[in-house]
Amino acid sequence: MRCVGTVVRGIRTPIIKENDDLATIVVDSIMAAKESEGFEFKDKDVVAITEAVVGISEGNYVTVDDIAQDLQEKFPSKNIGVTNPILSRNRFSIVLEGIARGMDKITLLTSFPSDEVGNGILDEELLDNSEYNLASVISEEEYKKTFGSWKHPFTGINMIDFYKELIESEDCEVEFVFSNDVKTILDYTSDVLSCDIHTREKTTKLLKNEGANVYGLHNVLTKPIGNSGFNPDYGLLGSNKATEERLKLFPKTGQQLVEEVQKRLIEISGKQIEVMVYGDGAFKDPVGHIWELADPVVSPAHTSGLIGTPNEIKLKYVSDNKFADLKGDELKEAIKEEIKHKDKDLTGQMITQGTTPRKLTDLIGSLCDLTSGSGDKGTPVVFIQGYFDNLAND
Repeated sequence: MRCVGTVVRGIRTPIIKENDDLATIVVDSIMAAKESEGFEFKDKDVVAITEAVVGISEGNYVTVDDIAQDLQEKFPSKNIGVTNPILSRNRFSIVLEGIARGMDKITLLTSFPSDEVGNGILDEELLDNSEYNLASVISEEEYKKTFGSWKHPFTGINMIDFYKELIESEDCEVEFVFSNDVKTILDYTSDVLSCDIHTREKTTKLLKNEGANVYGLHNVLTKPIGNSGFNPDYGLLGSNKATEERLKLFPKTGQQLVEEVQKRLIEISGKQIEVMVYGDGAFKDPVGHIWELADPVVSPAHTSGLIGTPNEIKLKYVSDNKFADLKGDELKEAIKEEIKHKDKDLTGQMITQGTTPRKLTDLIGSLCDLTSGSGDKGTPVVFIQGYFDNLAND
C-alpha cells in the first residue's frame, strides 16, 4: 500500500536568459533531478514552467517608448482617462510611465478601498467613519483631506503619491478620482484606457456602449512597434518590470513549448507526462487580503491532459454518511469501490460538497506558484507526481 500521495518538487535550473533553448533546459534539468533524487516517471506526472522564464527566453520585451507610441496612435487627443489600474510597482509602474510619456493629461480613476487584486488604497476604518461610502465619488482633494498620505502596511508606500510623482516626472498632468463606478470617468473624458484585468471585457463593452473611445491593456502592444515584443492575446496584461525602461510581456510561445517538452519527455520515459506554463496562482493572502492573480490567466499554455476540472467525491462526506457504520480496512475498501464506480460527471451531487470545482490548471498552478515562489529559490520548473492518484489506484 502506498503511504504518500502528491509529491511536488521544485526543480533547479540554470539562470534563464534571452534566446536560451528553454525546452532543452527544462528537460535536462528534470533528468538531472531524476538522477539526483532517484525518482521514476509515472503516467500523469506534471511538469510546470513559470511564465517568467518563458517570456525571458523568447525575448518578449517592450520599452516605455513602445507603449507611448502605441497609445498615441490610439488616443491622438493625448488626454485620456485611465481606469482601475492595480497598485503595483512591479506590475503597473512601467506601464503607467509609458502612458504618461505618450499623453499630455491623465485622469486616473481607481476603485476603493482597494484595487482589483486587494492592494489597499486608504484606511478602511476612516472610510467607515467618514461622510463617504462605497457609492461615493471622491476627488483627489477630498481623498487627501480625509485619508491623508495613507501607506500600505506591507510596502510602506502610498501608491497614489507614487503614481502622481511618476506621471508628473514625464511632464504629464494628472488628476485622481476615486469611484467604484467606472462610468464616472466619462464625466472627465471620452478617451479611456481600461486597466482592469479579470473584468476587462465587461468594462470595455460597458464604456463603448456609452460612446467612449476605449481600449483595454489587453489591446495595447498586440502587435510589434518596430522590433518590439508583443502579445496578440493579452497585450500588456501579465507584464512585469524588467528594467527602468523595459517591460517583460506575458509569454506568447507557451503552447509550442509545452508540446515540445511533452514530446521529449514521453520519448525518454514512455510515460504520458503533462506540461503547463503557469503564472500567478490565484490564491488570496488572509492577512494582506491580496489576491495573487495579477496575470490574466493562471495558465496561458498547457497540454490537453490538463483540460477540465476535478471530478472527485468528498471522502469525509462518504465516510460520515454512506459508510458511517464501517471502519478500518472495510471502510477503505468500500470507499475505493465508490471511487471506481462514481459517475463521470458528479456536478450538483451532494457527494461532491466541499470539493473544489476550479480548473485543473488553476489548482495545479496555485500549487506550483507556492512551490517556486518569485524570490531566490531558483526553481522555475515544478515537477508533480501523484496529483491525479486516488485511493482506487492503490
